[in-house]
Amino acid sequence: MNYDIVLLPGDGIGPEVVAEGVKVLQAVGNRSQHTFSLTRDVVGGAAIDAYGTALRPETLDRCKGCDAILFGAVGGPKWDAPSAPVRPEDGLLALRKGMGFYANIRPVKVHPLLADSSPVKKTVLEGVDLVVLRELTGGLYFGQPKKRWSTQRGRRGVDTMRYTEREINRILRVGFEVARTRKSRLTSVDKANVLETSRLWRELAMEMAHEYPDVTLEHILADTCAMQLVLNPRRFDVIVTENTFGDILTDEAAVLSGSMGMLPSASLAGAPSTGGRRPRGMYEPIHGSAPDIAGEGKANPLAMILTVAMMLRYSLGLPMQADVVEQAVDQVLVDGYRTSDIVTPGTQLLSTTDMGSRVANLVSAA
Repeated sequence: MNYDIVLLPGDGIGPEVVAEGVKVLQAVGNRSQHTFSLTRDVVGGAAIDAYGTALRPETLDRCKGCDAILFGAVGGPKWDAPSAPVRPEDGLLALRKGMGFYANIRPVKVHPLLADSSPVKKTVLEGVDLVVLRELTGGLYFGQPKKRWSTQRGRRGVDTMRYTEREINRILRVGFEVARTRKSRLTSVDKANVLETSRLWRELAMEMAHEYPDVTLEHILADTCAMQLVLNPRRFDVIVTENTFGDILTDEAAVLSGSMGMLPSASLAGAPSTGGRRPRGMYEPIHGSAPDIAGEGKANPLAMILTVAMMLRYSLGLPMQADVVEQAVDQVLVDGYRTSDIVTPGTQLLSTTDMGSRVANLVSAA
């Protein structure tokens, strides 16, 4: 089969890691009868420089016609001025909204060989294997009014956290469905002690729980969840939460894995499926553009490569090929190869391209 994939490398280290993801994807194609038609486009700062907008309508239309989107990262100091009328992140938010990708899936699994790369004690990290589901198209990032203005008493700003019953219910349902495929434990994260949107969130979660008697639901406040992620992360299996909390908590959870350069993600319009249904999705590592190391060959491509595996599994319907890619990543770690963010004494430091080539070669030889 042939699959149409839109590549949006973006800014910073985005183009570097996307290149390694493509290298591995091509290795998958070479060992199978599947082909991948790749179309490149610009987003974020690169689009602002070229077209004055962070996401062109033509780019969005192209994405709507593809099988999957492979996304690098956006942002950097060049476009960070507080008064800037357009920001690179506007393109990412518009893409999520325009594609209807409301469910972000971020697996957090600690590889035993990377325990020394994390500042958290090994005894805390043993057996950590959880999934965070983050709502992507509501909350503070999209709520109105959102503005800044000046008064006689000084400058002011307002952001609005807004959620509808429909928006909350659909991400909660993804949470319950994913929990069913794992250990049937779901943790719903909110701030119901102070926020009305969170009280609505908790109320709806309790109502939906009656539809899933086989899933154990617990509620936890966002600040308590942040604490427990570093004190006792093994207590979590599937976490579901709103946009802002999910953004913060998943970055914290990345510390458990040893580096943000190890964590993939998928953004979908519904629950993931490993069966016949192939939902279109956007696949991106969670690490951001890391402009401080862009162009230096230091970026870790493993998050992007694991993201390619998620794309193969969820949107392209190729779970066996996804397994091969994930096994190749495991093998390079077993063989002692590392990038600068996860290197430890006794391991061998590789550049971005060398690490990508190691994984691609293992995929080709599988």
